Amino acid sequence: MATQNMKKGNINDVQELKNSIIPDRFVRDVDERPLLPTLSNTILNQVPIIDLAKISNGDLSEISNLALACQDWGFFQVINHDIGEKLLESIEKMAMEFFMLPLQEKQKYQMTAGAFQGYGQAFVFSDQQKLDWCNMFALGVNPPFIRNPNLWPTKPPNFSETIELYQSEIGKLCKKVLRYIAMSLNVRAEVFEEIFGEVVQAIRMNYYPPCPRPDLVLGLSPHSDGSAITILHQKKDSSVGLQFLKDGNWVSLQPVPNSLVVNIGDTIEVLTNGKYKSIEHRAVTNEVKDRLSIVTFYAPSYQVELGPMSEFVNQNNPIKYRYYNHGEYSRHYVSHKLQGKRTLEFAKLTTDAMA
Repeated sequence: MATQNMKKGNINDVQELKNSIIPDRFVRDVDERPLLPTLSNTILNQVPIIDLAKISNGDLSEISNLALACQDWGFFQVINHDIGEKLLESIEKMAMEFFMLPLQEKQKYQMTAGAFQGYGQAFVFSDQQKLDWCNMFALGVNPPFIRNPNLWPTKPPNFSETIELYQSEIGKLCKKVLRYIAMSLNVRAEVFEEIFGEVVQAIRMNYYPPCPRPDLVLGLSPHSDGSAITILHQKKDSSVGLQFLKDGNWVSLQPVPNSLVVNIGDTIEVLTNGKYKSIEHRAVTNEVKDRLSIVTFYAPSYQVELGPMSEFVNQNNPIKYRYYNHGEYSRHYVSHKLQGKRTLEFAKLTTDAMA
């Protein structure tokens, strides 16, 4: 890999590209370009919506709906999630203020080559690799040892306080959603909490400026997440940008008001031996409207050993994944460019091993 030899200046900041000519590094090969629009609004509106209040009140039918959402979609929206609207507005405002800062100020927190915290673009490993039409700002949050205090900005004011409060509330929500996912699998509600140990939690803010040729670029390359679950909050009035793969088609998802989007990550796919699968997803851009998403990744401790749970392995569903250290998988994930579900090959058993 050319990672160590790359220079920061080799990656254009998309907010600084003022003219209508797209630099070659952003122009995708023909077979990677998005088809705009993709599917009808009828498909858009079918993405499951799970009412967490119903589950907390003992509505077993909503647990069944959650099971179907996890097994058939891998993506769903949650409402009545107890994250206050004022807090969501605060994190939106703070994120937008950061991305609107002068480039010189943002570059104080530059993401260095091979690193995955800070400002810039992650998962770039060569000077020839195609770039995403997106600026990112990522921070490790929990456990404390993954934090890099030098990357927590002093501008805008209250940045750190807002992140801390938001991530505290999102962490509680992740724990709740995982308990409900366990219930939908007919295993003990606390099983994932026990397996995960001291969880790893990170936040990434993605800003997608308008693009003069959205048919030529991608906002974010297709990938699955290495987390257990991922929770996405999208700024109000953002363009439609999130797409996930469903039955071979790219399905656009525009979150319903006051909802958060949850998707299944690679960790849950492994633990359930493929019953609940992580889903390949990407982001597309818009010619006139920008988009902001704020994403939280919730994953097991780097120290834990993971593999399929015994409840999901039997004669009709033989073991599909090997046992591995989650820290090793995380290092594998962040050392490869985003390329569909390619990184999950790390955990898959070969046909010979399964025989």
